[in-house]
Amino acid sequence: MRAVENAVGVKIPKNARILRNLLHGAQVQHDHLVHFYHLHALDWVDIVSALKADPKKTAALADNVSNAPWGGSTYFKNVQQRLQTFVDSGQLGPFSNAYWGHSAYKLPPEANLMAAAHYIEALKLQARTARLHAIFGGKNPHPQSLVVGGITCVKDLTPDRIAEFIYITKESQEFIKNVYIPDLLAVASFYKDWGAYGGTTNQLAWGDFPLTDQEPESLFMPRGVVMKRDLAGVQMAEEKKVSEHVARAWYKGNGAKHPYEGETNPLQEDPKYKPGDGKYSWFKAPRYEGEPCEVGPLARTLVAYGSGHKQVKAVVDKILTDLGIPATALFSTLGRTAARGVQCLVIGEAMQGWVTELVENIKSGDTETYQSWDMPAKAMGVGLNDVPRGALSHYLHIENGKIKNYQYVVPSTWNLGPRDEKGKRGPVEEALIGTPIADPKKPLEVLRTVHSFDPCVACGVHVIDPDSNQVYKVKAL
Repeated sequence: MRAVENAVGVKIPKNARILRNLLHGAQVQHDHLVHFYHLHALDWVDIVSALKADPKKTAALADNVSNAPWGGSTYFKNVQQRLQTFVDSGQLGPFSNAYWGHSAYKLPPEANLMAAAHYIEALKLQARTARLHAIFGGKNPHPQSLVVGGITCVKDLTPDRIAEFIYITKESQEFIKNVYIPDLLAVASFYKDWGAYGGTTNQLAWGDFPLTDQEPESLFMPRGVVMKRDLAGVQMAEEKKVSEHVARAWYKGNGAKHPYEGETNPLQEDPKYKPGDGKYSWFKAPRYEGEPCEVGPLARTLVAYGSGHKQVKAVVDKILTDLGIPATALFSTLGRTAARGVQCLVIGEAMQGWVTELVENIKSGDTETYQSWDMPAKAMGVGLNDVPRGALSHYLHIENGKIKNYQYVVPSTWNLGPRDEKGKRGPVEEALIGTPIADPKKPLEVLRTVHSFDPCVACGVHVIDPDSNQVYKVKAL
C-alpha cells in the first residue's frame, strides 16, 4: 500500500494514519509476546526441570519478580501437575521439541516453573491481542480493511469497538509491565554472559509509526543506520543505498542491483551446495552501502537509543542498570531478546495516546479514513516500514497503468541472506561466529541466536515445482 501510495502521490487522511499505527502497534504487542514466550523462551527455560520445583518457593520467587494477578503455591502446584500429566503421557505437545536437561540451561527449577506458568498465561493473552487486529482490521492475521488511500473501517469507529480496543491494549500493557518485562529481567540475570555472543556489526531500521504525514521526520520509531556499532553516529537511512547481491545465491548473475531493477531469475540447473565461493542459498544478499545490516527489534532499538529517543532510552538505561551490564552488551543475542520487550512497552504506551487522538478527531466530526486516487500511466514507488521482524521495503514500477516490476526486501532476507561476492557474511552467519557449544549433537546455543532473529524463511523464499506448481514444504529435523 505504501509503495503504491508513494507512486501515485496520494496522502491518506490522518484518521487512516492513526488506525494503521494502532493496527501495527497491536501486531507488535502480539508478535513480541508470542516470540518471547512461545518461540524463544524454551531456549532458556528447561520445562522438564520445573517438575523438580517446590511450588511454595516458586510462589515466593514470583512475588519478588513480578506483579502478576495470579500466583500462590496452589496455583503453581496445579501448573506443575499439568506439566507432569504431559510428561507421563509421553506426549509433550508444544514442549516436545527441545534439549531438556542440557547443561547450558541455568535457571533453577523454581524459575523454570514460574516461566512455564507464564508461558501458559501468555497463550491466553495472545488470543486477546490477536483480537485487536480484528476490531478495526476484520481479521488476524492479514487485516482486510487496509487499502491504498487509507483504511475502510469507518463504520467500525463506534464507541463500543473503540472501548474494546482500549480495554485490550490496557490489558496487554499490564501483562507487559507486570509479567513480561520482569520475566525478561529475571531470565536475563542468569544469562548475562550472552551479552557477549550473537552480535552483528551494522544495524538498519526504516522506522515506523508516522505521527504526521511528514516522513521520516515524524516517525515515532526513527529511521536510521548504525554502522560499526557506533551508537553516537546514527545516520539517516536512504533506500537508494540498498542493493541485492546474488553471487552466492541460486539465481542467474553475480552482480548487485537496486531493488527497482531487481530480478528473480533462478538458475536452470539443479541447485547444489558448492563449498568455497559457490552458491548456497535461495536468499539474495541485501546490502546497505555494500555492507550487511541486521534488521529487527535490536536494530530499531539501537537506532532509537542512539538517536536520543526519550522513551526508548529511559527503558533501555533502566534494563542496563538493573542487570549491571554496559551498553555494548546490547549488540548480542541477549540484547536482541531484550529489545522486543523494550518495544512492546514503549509502543504499547504510545498507543494509548494515539487512541485518544482518534477519539478526539471523531468527537470533532472528523471521520474521514480514505482518500481517492487515480492510477498514473507511469510511475515508480517505494514503501518503507518496520514490521516486528524488521525493516521491510516494497518497490514497484508502473508502466501503461499496470505493474511492470515488483520487488520486496523482507526482514529475513536481510538477516538470513548469504555472503556477497566480496565474501562478507550475512548477519545471522556473522552472529554465530564464536558461539560456545557445549554439545555439538545438541546445539542449543545455536538455536538461541538463530531464534532471537525470529527467522521466517517463508517470508523470503517460495520454492515451487515448475511442472505441478506445487509449493514445497520442507521440515528440518
